[in-house]
Amino acid sequence: MSIRNLEAAFAPKSLALVGASEREGSVGTVILRNILDGGYDGAFYPVNPKYEELAGRRCYPSVRELPEPPDLCVIVTPPHTVPDLVGDIGSRGGKSAVVITAGIGDEEDLRERMLAAARPHLLRIIGPNTIGMLAPRLSLNASFTHVAARPGSLALVSQSGAIVSSIIDWAVAEDVGFSQVLSLGDMADVDVGDCLNMLAADPKTSAVLMYLEAIPHGRKFMSAARSAARVKPVILVKPGKHEATARAAQTHTGALAGADAVVDAALRRAGIIRVDDLEDLFSAAEITARFRPLQRGRVAIVTNGGGAGVLAVDHILDRHCTMAQLADETIAALDRVLPPTWSRANPIDIIGDAPPERYRAAVLAAAEDPGVDAILVMNCPTALASPKAAAEAVASLATHGLVNRKPVLATWLGAFAAREARDILNAAGIASLDTPTRAADAIRLLTQWAQLQAKLQRVPESHGKLRVDPDAARQIMERAGAEGRSMLTEPEAKGVLAAYGVAVPGARTVDSVAGVAAAAADILSSSRQVAVKLLSRSITHKSDIGGVVLGLGSPEAAQAAAQQIHDRVAATGQEAAIDGFSVQEMVRRPRAQDLIIGVSSDPVFGPVLMFGSGGVAVEVVRDTTMELLPVDDVLAADMIDRTRVGALLAGYRDRPPADRAAIVAALKAVSQLLIDFPAITAIDINPLLADTDGVVALDARIEIDSSRLAVPGPNPAMAILPYPSGWERLLEVGGQAFRIRPIRPVDAELYPQFLKRITPEDMRRRFLIPTRNLSADLIVRLTQLDYDRDIAFIALAEPEGELAGIVRYSADPDHVRAEFGILVRSDLQGIGLGSGLMRCLIDYARQNQVAVLEGQVLRDNSAMLSLCRELGFTITSDPEQPTVMLVRLPLTA
Repeated sequence: MSIRNLEAAFAPKSLALVGASEREGSVGTVILRNILDGGYDGAFYPVNPKYEELAGRRCYPSVRELPEPPDLCVIVTPPHTVPDLVGDIGSRGGKSAVVITAGIGDEEDLRERMLAAARPHLLRIIGPNTIGMLAPRLSLNASFTHVAARPGSLALVSQSGAIVSSIIDWAVAEDVGFSQVLSLGDMADVDVGDCLNMLAADPKTSAVLMYLEAIPHGRKFMSAARSAARVKPVILVKPGKHEATARAAQTHTGALAGADAVVDAALRRAGIIRVDDLEDLFSAAEITARFRPLQRGRVAIVTNGGGAGVLAVDHILDRHCTMAQLADETIAALDRVLPPTWSRANPIDIIGDAPPERYRAAVLAAAEDPGVDAILVMNCPTALASPKAAAEAVASLATHGLVNRKPVLATWLGAFAAREARDILNAAGIASLDTPTRAADAIRLLTQWAQLQAKLQRVPESHGKLRVDPDAARQIMERAGAEGRSMLTEPEAKGVLAAYGVAVPGARTVDSVAGVAAAAADILSSSRQVAVKLLSRSITHKSDIGGVVLGLGSPEAAQAAAQQIHDRVAATGQEAAIDGFSVQEMVRRPRAQDLIIGVSSDPVFGPVLMFGSGGVAVEVVRDTTMELLPVDDVLAADMIDRTRVGALLAGYRDRPPADRAAIVAALKAVSQLLIDFPAITAIDINPLLADTDGVVALDARIEIDSSRLAVPGPNPAMAILPYPSGWERLLEVGGQAFRIRPIRPVDAELYPQFLKRITPEDMRRRFLIPTRNLSADLIVRLTQLDYDRDIAFIALAEPEGELAGIVRYSADPDHVRAEFGILVRSDLQGIGLGSGLMRCLIDYARQNQVAVLEGQVLRDNSAMLSLCRELGFTITSDPEQPTVMLVRLPLTA
């Protein structure tokens, strides 16, 4: 639904240029020439009341007087004219507009008036402040770029018009073509999420390249990006890595959660390949076009120069790929074809005088080794052998760049000698890279792509196997909220964590120095030492003012420490901030590692989980990583592995490994807290001690927004919703039992057998056109959903677990309307399974506040129309399609 009317902008059959001109140097003149010179063969209408004719074409005084409603209008008039023009275009029946005019965003009134004028007509606006748009496959250049883009299969989406112009200039020189080029400008309406939704479904787009300076609408972006990245590479350059945007926060997490770290976490979860610069953008596009993702990165190097091979090894290992360990059989095979002086190891040094036959034999042997995932072939120019002949030998082995189904990359060093060889290699589909550095980057890209694809398969559940007590946590937060506090005290924060299974030390709280001795005596009866800490609703970093005393072995020492804390705080003039003291069991774990787990709230992507090295120097060490919520076991384990402290937790020297499962459980517990309680805005657990005995939270802070305590979970601020595990139910109809549950990515495996049991007639009725099979890409998109705008429920026949039926809807971003579809196995129709699935979908739509559920049903599908009447849908004829009926069910008042 977010792409409504965008097809008119992406592939317009008619076009109007409002502000067309012949005044030399004006934007209207440049765009007019570009449109005419490009050869666009759709209907084209210049619009400007100052002219009767432009470039031999009739020029219309206004949009209202055009002979037909234009699919796309390009606007290049002054800012103050744009809102009224947009209203005229909508009234005339136009579907989309590209507003090139700058300055509209500077005046909020103009921007809002423009959007208000477009809204009643569902007119989509690209811009304002864009360089225009190009649809090279239609020979359309509706922009003021200095050169037209060539047609091809790459889509380019950029916020910056200057970047668009620069990339097109480069691409023309390199003979690179595009399916679509979009300059989004200020993104007042159409944003990057809308574009990704369109391009994901475009069969003529093989990869999407993006340049973004900001990402609006976190959940919408994540939904669209995850959908697109599942079916084609999405590659992004985003500047601003070092921008200091973290706000001064009351928690360490807030101070460490820089904007770019959050963006990085979001892009990982979205499956987007992030690169550093524009040159990398096209290199990544080329590599992903040639090869599939590499699940492992074990590389074999074949080289005629030992030094070059060693250099390549360094680059490969620096990028966290590995050198393949050659099998004994491979060594033996190479012994038979290489001179005795060969390296007998990887890199496979075939010696500087290597003729073409030696290259062939070495590459074949490496390709047949089961421990090799990719092959890098290198050539150093010498007077003893021809680089061209070596390239021809390697190229003769490759089929679409693969040898034995393994990707082959090549680095022919040198300039003059290697030029012809590189052309030969590229023609065979082999990726020819200029340097070992570039080759290592390419291999890392393929392994990174596989890791990103694996993350797209993760659908973390709510709660899962966690033991939680939400009521206990809620009571603590409600008490704090009733007092008007946003920061929980340390004992309160630990109480909330304990309710979600995070271990905390035993503790007692007292309201004065006098009560400390008795509390300490109670704890010392089972513990050797205690710690005394300041209890304050307003002082959060207690150690900064001497508010913590450790290692106290007697009640008297504990009370004396409390008095000292009182005196230090009073000396700073904050005596009124003392609410009491917390006496805690002193935890002694000399072999434990200090960790931190935290949560901060990002304005775009919502709550973000942090993990890393903890302790008082956490902001200096800065060994942390971020992850969007929710997380599961695999995502939590990935967080541990991304940090330097993760290696220490695995054990070293005489220190045994920490309890990894306990750390993972703590990360999942914090994730679940944020899912269940939208009121939580920040969490700090620092330090979290971790060793072989598990984890314990020595200190904790939790910040809340008391105005949101009544908001139920799952947390609506999350950019990714958890798998809705609470929606599983058992349905018994027709004497059979069916388990209904939300769809998972792994359910793609059930589709082939399911489709075999659907008649051609039922397929026609479901998809409104004759069809027999669904493509693999489409099945991926049907089974990997965001559970927000898109949901699908499947019915599994018990006990076999065979797929029996599917129902789904796809909603617009505002959840105003959702379009549904249903397909029940042909041999199971008529028993009530479809009714059960539809009722489940309607219940889910109501809970997610979808206003209207609607769909299209073929007029001859009497069974489906009868079911719709039974469920309360209204049924009307589609005025544009006489064979189709429109069904509609309002769900909210």
